[in-house]
Amino acid sequence: MFFIILAVLAAIYGTCVQSIGLGVSFGLIWYGLAALSAFHAFSLRHGIWAGIPAPLRMIFILIILAGCAAVAATWILIAKNFHDKGERNLDYIIVLGAQVLKTGPSRSLKSRLDSAAAYLKENPNTICIVSGGQGFNEPDSEARVMKDYLVDTGIPQERILTEDRSVNTAQNLAFSKRLLKAGEHRIGIVTNDFHLYRALRLASKAGYKNVTGIAAPSTPFYLPNNMLRETFGILKDALTGGF
Repeated sequence: MFFIILAVLAAIYGTCVQSIGLGVSFGLIWYGLAALSAFHAFSLRHGIWAGIPAPLRMIFILIILAGCAAVAATWILIAKNFHDKGERNLDYIIVLGAQVLKTGPSRSLKSRLDSAAAYLKENPNTICIVSGGQGFNEPDSEARVMKDYLVDTGIPQERILTEDRSVNTAQNLAFSKRLLKAGEHRIGIVTNDFHLYRALRLASKAGYKNVTGIAAPSTPFYLPNNMLRETFGILKDALTGGF
């Protein structure tokens, strides 16, 4: 019964994720989890699981346990930066891009921009860099949309620099670094809470010396999907030398 309930919940959650376009391809993982849970329930009910050789069953269980351990470890790391507020009077803040829709910034991007606008109003000497290129399914570059949004909130456009060629977080940071004036600077990275840990690690890899995080809030219901996606991102970066 447990695995049947798990299958139903995973399928419903995956449908919710798909319905708002939140990482459409990655959201399919919830259907995979639903299918795996349903198959395991079926195999238990009909004696298939008991008929599998014990060594194979042990390997399967170890794989599942290793996956759960990886998720738990990365989620603990992600949570470390969940409430970072940065420091006052930073020289620059860099707002990392996210999906742009025909109607404007996506929910995640709007949260980042609102957090950036609040910080810029409280720290009038800080310069803002908005970073993000144009994806195949976006009506304009993320940077342009981000700048327009911030200007509409009352931030003077002369305080906003744009980086509009990047297509991922590593490029966000590498290309934005080229816009900094020569010298040592105190930098704040603005992104959603679940994304901040990896962003700060990538910033360190890109050569940023004095960097802090500014966490933008995210929708609690979709945190499992976002954090699971970050788990895969962290593992990929760790295995490929991204960190």
